[in-house]
Amino acid sequence: MTGASAYEEQRRRIMEANQRKMDELRLHHLSAAVKDAIPKPSPVRSTRLPPPTRFRPVCFPFSDPPRFVGVPQVKSVKRKRAAPRDDAPVAVRRSDRNASNPDKPNYRYEEVYSVLDGRKKPRGRRTTSTRKDLANRVYASDEAREYATGKGEELQEKLGSDYPSFVKPLTQSHVSGGFWLGLPTDFCRKYLPKRDEFLTLVDEVDDEVESLYLALKRGLSAGWRKFSIDHELVDGDCLVFELIHRTTFKIYIIRQSSYSKKSKASKKLKA
Repeated sequence: MTGASAYEEQRRRIMEANQRKMDELRLHHLSAAVKDAIPKPSPVRSTRLPPPTRFRPVCFPFSDPPRFVGVPQVKSVKRKRAAPRDDAPVAVRRSDRNASNPDKPNYRYEEVYSVLDGRKKPRGRRTTSTRKDLANRVYASDEAREYATGKGEELQEKLGSDYPSFVKPLTQSHVSGGFWLGLPTDFCRKYLPKRDEFLTLVDEVDDEVESLYLALKRGLSAGWRKFSIDHELVDGDCLVFELIHRTTFKIYIIRQSSYSKKSKASKKLKA
C-alpha cells in the first residue's frame, strides 16, 4: 500500500508541473486559434461521370495484314417537342381542298355515304369479283363436270380442223382467287407467240376482251379475270378455244348448269 500511494503522489506532481508549463506557453489558446484559422471544406458534390464511349470495330480487309480500327458510335438524341402553351392558338390541320371552305366537312356515314348509296350505278357488265367469299362459290358435281367436258369435245369435233383448237375445263383457280388460266403446253409451243403478247378473246356474240399471254408460264394473266367475270364463268364450265388468227381466240362456252337442266327435263318426261 505504501508503494502505491508513493506512485500516485509522484504522478500527481508530474501532471501539475506539465499543466503549469502548458499554461505558461498558452498552448490551449494556440491550438484554438489554429483550429479557427483552418477553413472548413465545402461539401463535395456527387458528380456523375459520362458513360464510356463505345467503339465499333471496322475492318480494312485490303491492308496487309488486315487491320481493325475502332470507330466511336454516335448515339442519336431525340429532342422532345415543346408542349404548346395554353394561351397560344393552335392551328387546325385541314386539307387543301377544304382550306377555303368555311363549312366544316362532315364524315358521318348516315349523312355522307347515304347520298353515295343513292346514286345510280353505271350500266354495263360488272368487272369486280363477287366470288371472293367461299360461301358464294359454285362447286360443280363430278357428273356436271363430265357432262360439260363431253359437250365441249363434241363441239370441237364439229368445228373441224380448219383452225387449231383445244378443250379447257374450268376449276376454282381459273374463275376465282388468282384468276390464272394455264393453256396446254403442246398447243402453246406449236401455235402461240414465243414472247409475251396480248391475245384477243372473242365470245359467241363477238364481244372482245384483250388478255396478256405469258409465254414462259404458258397462260393468260391480265384480262382473263375480266372475261371470266363478264361471262359469269364458274367451276365445272368448259371452254372450247379456237385459234382463228395468230393472236385471236374464238371461245365457246358450255355451262355445267346445263346438266341439271337436262336431268330435270328427263325426270319430267319420265313422270
